[in-house]
Amino acid sequence: MSDSSPRIGWVGCGRMGTAMASRLVVAGLDVKVTNRTRSKAEVLGALGATVVDSPRELADCDVVFIMVSANADLLEVTSGPDGLLADPSAAPRIVVDCSTVSSETSAIVRAACSQRGADFLAAPVSGNPKVVAAGKLTLAVSGPREAFDAVRPYFALIGHGVTYVGDDEVARLVKICHNMMLGITTQAMAEITVLAERGGIKRSAWLEFMNNSVMGSMFTRYKTPAFVNLDFTPTFTPVLLRKDFDLGMAAAYELDVPMPVSALCTEIVKSSIGAGYEDDDFAVLLLEAARGAGLKLEPEDIEVDDGLGVK
Repeated sequence: MSDSSPRIGWVGCGRMGTAMASRLVVAGLDVKVTNRTRSKAEVLGALGATVVDSPRELADCDVVFIMVSANADLLEVTSGPDGLLADPSAAPRIVVDCSTVSSETSAIVRAACSQRGADFLAAPVSGNPKVVAAGKLTLAVSGPREAFDAVRPYFALIGHGVTYVGDDEVARLVKICHNMMLGITTQAMAEITVLAERGGIKRSAWLEFMNNSVMGSMFTRYKTPAFVNLDFTPTFTPVLLRKDFDLGMAAAYELDVPMPVSALCTEIVKSSIGAGYEDDDFAVLLLEAARGAGLKLEPEDIEVDDGLGVK
């Protein structure tokens, strides 16, 4: 690292990338940012970041974070003509990818970084921009332990839960397992909420009780407003959830792990997509559970705390 002023680079200024990078900028770090659509990066420029035109211009940084949408994007911003590794005379010391990509793509980028003498950390995240703003983002990180220890202070600025999970690409499997758990928990929450309502209990009352019990969690509290008011503004769609279930079930097959509940939930998520809920939040599993029970839900239209402490 540089002596007292580490140079931080950031690639990817979508909603999530901007929320995460802004925490580093506001903390006073020297951050250079870039995005395919430059105007999105200018939001961080207004906070004090330096905006550059391509990832290639971040090659002199100590640590470069990446937050892009897909496998092809990660390959492009690292090994493309204007990518982070395109300059043969320079490369960052550590590259940290926070995107949700396949283990295969992650391994390709890790190898490309290694050839240039750069350490690579896979660091997929759990959360959304509102979770980031609340300081409650969580990250699973895999790669060289020394690189993790060096970057850990910056992880701590971005989120509150940072777990080193091992070598190579194992963080990718952690993220898949996490998202499968999201789907299974939401399906269980949906079915039981429908049972409570069918029995004459208001959703808000049942969920308040449950959230205050040992069964309550940050996640159940966070999803409660959607369940109560039927607001399915997307944070994570059934299409994306189905992708992670498919990846998880493939890993289960490869590792010879029986997963009957996950298999059933995979089919339920597929069914929700078939019902037309492609672009809604995956909390629409509640509507599908209600449809199966012949129950028409109505929004309660009341204010409900999501537990994040951010308005």
